Amino acid sequence: MEIYRVRVALQDIKPPIWREIELASQTTLKQFHRILQIAMGWEDYHLHEFVVKTRRYGIPDPEFDLGDSANEVTSERKVSLAEVLPKPGSSMLYLYDFGDSWHHAIKLEAVSRPEPDTFYPRVVKGARSCPPEDCGGTPGYEDLLEILLDPAHEEFDHMRAWVGPKFNAEVFSLDAVNQRLRKNRSLAVK
Repeated sequence: MEIYRVRVALQDIKPPIWREIELASQTTLKQFHRILQIAMGWEDYHLHEFVVKTRRYGIPDPEFDLGDSANEVTSERKVSLAEVLPKPGSSMLYLYDFGDSWHHAIKLEAVSRPEPDTFYPRVVKGARSCPPEDCGGTPGYEDLLEILLDPAHEEFDHMRAWVGPKFNAEVFSLDAVNQRLRKNRSLAVK
């Protein structure tokens, strides 16, 4: 078994929101989706897909499959990271919430052997909180941050109540994310 270290970064956000994750190379894309949801801080309310070159992976939906092989979605259930990220430098895209269009650039940084007595998957580095669900994509998130910086803004109280008193765009808790990953036993390396 090999351990992959991948870097995941939300596109079009400055300063960047990113994570470095270590996980087994045989992790399926279905499992990786769940790991990304936890690592980034999403709530898994929306559809998603992975894009590798021109190939799309996700949850196929026969109602929307019009027989066009160019737009066909391949099931993510049995496809491993090793298949889509074969060597360091390989990359793919993870799309989450087709309305807000959160695009995550994913790059395989390194491959190593597992360390003894180490739980995988784990996040080893990261920066900044994930945007709140349904905030309107990058433009809506930028507006939200601008409003939260100005207590005199007419929408400040409403937006502060919506995101909650604990939301802080600059805070990322490595410990909290790794605790959530450890609680999800189905994601652990066997």
